[in-house]
Amino acid sequence: MQVIPTKSPTQFEREQFRRNSAFPELWQCLDQVKDPEIPALSLWDIGILKDIKRQGDQASVTITPTYSGCPAMDAIAEDITIAFKALGIEKTVIITELSPAWTTDWMTDKGRNQLRDYGIAPPNDVIGDHEQPLNSDSQVLCPQCGSADTKLLSEYGSTACKALFQCNSCYEPFDLFKHI
Repeated sequence: MQVIPTKSPTQFEREQFRRNSAFPELWQCLDQVKDPEIPALSLWDIGILKDIKRQGDQASVTITPTYSGCPAMDAIAEDITIAFKALGIEKTVIITELSPAWTTDWMTDKGRNQLRDYGIAPPNDVIGDHEQPLNSDSQVLCPQCGSADTKLLSEYGSTACKALFQCNSCYEPFDLFKHI
């Protein structure tokens, strides 16, 4: 029996919402805006870009931080404004929406692959139930060599949304983007 991977309902709904937007050129423009803390990911692929609207020479963009108080939000708002000015949009309103809270379920499959290529294990690379709290028995696939023989070094990595692991096969340390 062949198993065909499918998108989660959340991913499907997000893609449909974007696909049905009246402003595809604005979405494509923001595909070039990267997360300042993980420059391998666009705002869309990490899942913080929620909506774009335009009325005349003004655009509004709704974003949700990966966690409340994320220090990258000001830089992201500035990068969005700069990208839209290059399109001739003089006024950009940034709406920060905290509810519903961001979840790793909003990441695209492309984003998860880009995380792995960047050297960060995506949340779905946890062996077993990725929603369980991390502990010394947690196993995560190493993004460098693919081994599951890894160990938790710290519950917190380079940012609060990541944990620090080390691979026992290739000895490389790496971050895991926690399931949120």
